[in-house]
Amino acid sequence: MPSSGRHVTMLTEGTYPHIHGGVSTWCDQLVRGMPEVDFTVVALTGSGREPVAWELPANVRSHTAFPLWGPRPGGRRPLLGKERRRFTDTYERFLLALLDPESGCDFASALYGLAEFARAGRLSAALRSEAALKSLMWIWTMPHLALSKAKPTVYDALTVTDLLEHALRPLSARIPADSVAHAVSSGLATLPALAAQYFDDVPFLLTEHGIYLRERYLGYRTGEQNWPVKAVLLSFYRELNTLGYRQADLITPCNQYNRRWEERGGAPSERIRTVYNGVDPDLFPHAGPEPEVPTLTWCGRIDPIKDLETLIRSYALVRAELPTTRLRLYGAVPAGGEDYRTRLEKLAAELGVSDGISYEGRVSDMASAYASGTVVMLSSISEGFPFSVIEAMSCGRATVSTDVGGVGEAAGDAGIVVPPREPAVMAEAAIGLLRDHTRRTRLGAAARQRVIDEFTLHRSVDGFRRIYRELAGVTPPGPALAAFTPEHDWTLRLASPWYRELSDGARAATLGGVW
Repeated sequence: MPSSGRHVTMLTEGTYPHIHGGVSTWCDQLVRGMPEVDFTVVALTGSGREPVAWELPANVRSHTAFPLWGPRPGGRRPLLGKERRRFTDTYERFLLALLDPESGCDFASALYGLAEFARAGRLSAALRSEAALKSLMWIWTMPHLALSKAKPTVYDALTVTDLLEHALRPLSARIPADSVAHAVSSGLATLPALAAQYFDDVPFLLTEHGIYLRERYLGYRTGEQNWPVKAVLLSFYRELNTLGYRQADLITPCNQYNRRWEERGGAPSERIRTVYNGVDPDLFPHAGPEPEVPTLTWCGRIDPIKDLETLIRSYALVRAELPTTRLRLYGAVPAGGEDYRTRLEKLAAELGVSDGISYEGRVSDMASAYASGTVVMLSSISEGFPFSVIEAMSCGRATVSTDVGGVGEAAGDAGIVVPPREPAVMAEAAIGLLRDHTRRTRLGAAARQRVIDEFTLHRSVDGFRRIYRELAGVTPPGPALAAFTPEHDWTLRLASPWYRELSDGARAATLGGVW
């Protein structure tokens, strides 16, 4: 952003540029769609040794992998004297904010206090000290706390200490003071943005795809930790999520479902602007003739959040009615997800449908993947505004999707939406479409038109271009740079009388060629 001197620092967790998937696709779209903007990417990863999965464009001027589970950062020199007492006081206020709402301790001030130690390279060692462990054991065994009845053990305390130390590491990540901090999820990616906003007055933009807190609750339901451990960690994520909602200068949910969640979580409604994800209809053209064999396709990441067990159970019911139907699964198995793939294969074998299921892996030409199916399926238990749905719609394929996140907003009346975790209902919808060519054709045509009308890539990127300019302090040159709404589009700008009267240079600037 030459006129303000600011650039964008994109903060990711477990996604771009190290993993393929919907959020990563969105990040890449944003970066490539604004070649005039310089980006810095700070990616929270596991070990920090994960390879870069995306080819980074020239406007990504730096990329840093920040490991959550690598070697402990900072020195091992213990805190002494006043410094030690200050840390203990800060940490105990932090724990009381998590475990005792009646204590009057403020989570935000305690978190910023811990951030000071993190920025000095002292937090990790302090959190692993005996004093920190004693503070936790003292607080969570207070008789008036419900958690004390669970009788947390020293082992539980050691586990909490370890997990909190790793979770709080991003507080030490520095963001350039001349940037806009853009966290592309709630949770840990907001920690550097919150610290930079507090200490350096860096503007903080928060975009949420899947609901981070909801997915933490879903994940901990089947976690192996004891209840006291889960209680502390979920309280931490809840308080962090709320702080991010309240402090972000702007929040840009990708659907209205997220917006409602954010408002209930404490986000001021006047600071929320919905910007839908978008696709390029030219890159996802009409798929053409359907395959000769009835085929259900699915595209995504082989992950429990996608609930492929429900899809396979649904497919077994479809096969009982239409025996020639195939199921083709397109997508990679992320590192650590091999056991889940094995579970799926065992389930298919138990149901007697293994011969009809093919795992196609990740493909570069997603349009051909959608074209290989008669109906495109989505079975997730949590989503934001999934690309797999709007991409399939752009290809003119009928869809059957679970009613989670913004899926219903995407499909509208151009697709079938069913409850999650209901294989029989999903199977009934798929069978109905497979037997009705006329309805499939009608839905496919309506789906493509819906994408062209409402969910184009130009519209999505332009919305964020406007928001970056606003947060960077760039004065909008005219009415075309007013707050983004779904009604704004390139076509409106090109047709407007004020645009036609501009000089060539001014037109280029307005279209984002220069800032």
